[in-house]
Amino acid sequence: MSDYHAQGARSVPVGGADMAVDAGLRAFMLGVYNKMALGLLLSGSIAYVVSTTPVLMQMLFGGPQAYVILFAPLALILVSSFFMKNPSPTGANVIYWGVVATMGLSLGLTVAIYAAGAGGMLTIVKALLVTAATFGALSIWGYTTKRNLTGWGTFLYMGVIGIVIASLVNFGFAAFTGAPIQGLDLVISVVGVLIFSGLTAYKTQMIKFMYYDLGGNERAMSVGTTYAALGLYITFINLFLMILRLMGGRR
Repeated sequence: MSDYHAQGARSVPVGGADMAVDAGLRAFMLGVYNKMALGLLLSGSIAYVVSTTPVLMQMLFGGPQAYVILFAPLALILVSSFFMKNPSPTGANVIYWGVVATMGLSLGLTVAIYAAGAGGMLTIVKALLVTAATFGALSIWGYTTKRNLTGWGTFLYMGVIGIVIASLVNFGFAAFTGAPIQGLDLVISVVGVLIFSGLTAYKTQMIKFMYYDLGGNERAMSVGTTYAALGLYITFINLFLMILRLMGGRR
């Protein structure tokens, strides 16, 4: 699995960003976007059903099992990274749809919390529309730009680590004092939007490079499409959550 995540960064073809867009590349990118869109649709449907069904909310989030549900998508990605170094197309799909399904369960709590707020479901819909517009514009730019974005990777992933650390510190502070660090939530959300916006453009270009690197190998292309969709899916979800926090009062 890790081989496919690193593929674009490890072997970027010289002048790859300037290559003419051909039918094969368009088909590859379309496959990536279609799979990502289906994943988002499934996650959203699961989240809505969970958030509007009291029995499911109590079953999933009414005790310590809530932590299992909330961290299940991350755990699945980490475990698969260790145990699936060279996955088959079927194995890659199992990982992808497993992450999508567990993410939908996890998002059920988020949807329930924000739907109960002042703006209700309208806040969620607005955040989703803003996220879709932002993601779409930046992904198109990452796909069409002649600028090589490879150097962005280290900076952006360091930013993600910083966001995770800051969030854990804020969570720990709130657990001990009863309130988060004043202003830190806002900083995390704003920086998070910038980081995941940058990752949208960066990952899109890396997927484009990966297509050329795979050289038409059908098995590798199938696995690559799935993991490319997973990368964009995760980026979209995180961008949405950061925008939702900004628009919904950072609940």
